[in-house]
Amino acid sequence: MDIQEWIIFAIELIGTVAFSASGAMVGIECSMDIFGVIVLGVSTAVGGGMVRDVILGKMPSALLHPVYVIYAVLAAVLVFCIIYFRRKYLQDGFGEVYDKLMLAMDSVGLGIFSAMGVTKGISCGYIDNTFLLVFLGTMTGVGGGLLRDTMAGVAPYIFVKHIYACASIAGAWICVIIYRSYGELPAMVVSSLIVMLIRFLAAHYRWNLPRIGE
Repeated sequence: MDIQEWIIFAIELIGTVAFSASGAMVGIECSMDIFGVIVLGVSTAVGGGMVRDVILGKMPSALLHPVYVIYAVLAAVLVFCIIYFRRKYLQDGFGEVYDKLMLAMDSVGLGIFSAMGVTKGISCGYIDNTFLLVFLGTMTGVGGGLLRDTMAGVAPYIFVKHIYACASIAGAWICVIIYRSYGELPAMVVSSLIVMLIRFLAAHYRWNLPRIGE
């Protein structure tokens, strides 16, 4: 692999670890044992990508390249061990720590995976189909989290938290535009950062879509 491929691979691993950590924290919050935490972490990390690959008619890359699953497992185990052995120090403020870490990990994973969905679609020859590419990017970004929350029996993050899917859609669309002019690496980096920025701003200023209720 050349230097650009190594950088892209590193970005993909960062997204995998970030999403796995968010899945692991949901499992811990739901009082799951270490196996449940690992399953939730891996599902979050590779679930969206597997759905994307099935849509594209391909064997899921997580099954062909188990390095992503391995890193997801390691990240979930690490999160479990840190919280398990430090729980007495986190007990009083775990809710606040949980919210901040979930926001950070989910935002990083969402940004990177939204871009990955677009680039995978382009690599399959769909560079001119903007709608499909944005759909693939959004599905890759939100699919793992949706699977995680469904398995955990909680309200899906995508439907209740600050501008979640909308940030993924915006990032995927920007990724498509930048890719066509500047290539894969700039598209991944810029679109990922924009998704993260939207999520952090939405959380800080409590931006939400209109809904009926409180």
